[in-house]
Amino acid sequence: MGPHPAVAAIRLAVRRVLHDVLNHHCAQDQHGAPLVLVACSGGADSMALASALAFEAPKLGVRAGGVTIDHGLQEGSDLRAAEVALRLRALKLDPVDVVSVEVGRAGGPEAAARDARYAALDATADRHGASAVLLGHTRDDQAETVLLGLARGSGIRSLSGMAAAAGANGRYRRPFLDVDRQTARTACLIQALPVWDDPHNTDPAYTRSRLRHEGLPALEKCLGKGVVEALARTAQLSRDDADALDAWAAEAEVAVVDEAGTLDVAGLFGLPPAVRRRVLRRAVIAAGSPAGSLFARHIEEVDRLITAWRGQGAINLPGRVGVRRQGGRLVIRQG
Repeated sequence: MGPHPAVAAIRLAVRRVLHDVLNHHCAQDQHGAPLVLVACSGGADSMALASALAFEAPKLGVRAGGVTIDHGLQEGSDLRAAEVALRLRALKLDPVDVVSVEVGRAGGPEAAARDARYAALDATADRHGASAVLLGHTRDDQAETVLLGLARGSGIRSLSGMAAAAGANGRYRRPFLDVDRQTARTACLIQALPVWDDPHNTDPAYTRSRLRHEGLPALEKCLGKGVVEALARTAQLSRDDADALDAWAAEAEVAVVDEAGTLDVAGLFGLPPAVRRRVLRRAVIAAGSPAGSLFARHIEEVDRLITAWRGQGAINLPGRVGVRRQGGRLVIRQG
């Protein structure tokens, strides 16, 4: 008799990712077994991921390790991180690291914690020479991300949610984007894996928490079941469209940007709006405007220098980047 369906589902999802990591490892002609780390908070999603990695990796000749991040935001977080590390070692993962980070304030508490976490994961992966870091984001997390992107009004890229592979050389992998949260929790229950439920996940002070416990249930009550699946499907369709438009913009950029970095207004005007705005966004980010602080309204203001020119002055953007129209060119400078 095979494993419980929930356990089988999480193992299959991880097996697919490990095969991909192995193929990439071999394509680069690297010798030795690749190392894959799991980022584990001790919650149900990441514990299910850790258990599946521990089961599948030895069968494929992959080394499996783990890392848990202590954000220091709750009393006793260091003890909890140490306990998570013990659970990972009990699964025969090696190496297992506990990394303490200092969370700043930039962008709000959720964004600051995320930035600190990824910086620590990058450093840990570099230190161990890991080929990949597995993240436990589920289909439910993807649905929440799509709704948050929709609320920000930041365009189709924000609707594409989280990528299955992200970071330099696809370092970060998300095997569970097609797995719902309840399946991961059930897999932990079946395997008698202890899990920790972060109180921040139910704290209404956090936007994602309110969306999870109030917003999505309200949508499902109004529209019926299947909202999460539909939002996750929207993410993939949006990602495909956004990737195609980004590729078009990268090609168009070559024709409208000169060696000094200024942009030809006439050439920009002839581009479809979706492509033109992508070219503008790429240009202002290249000039030093932080991508995370750049919203659709900023790009729309810059776009009006092309489509609704009335002699207006320079547009000031995050990162002290200014954009002005001068003699048929857009000049983008920092400072």
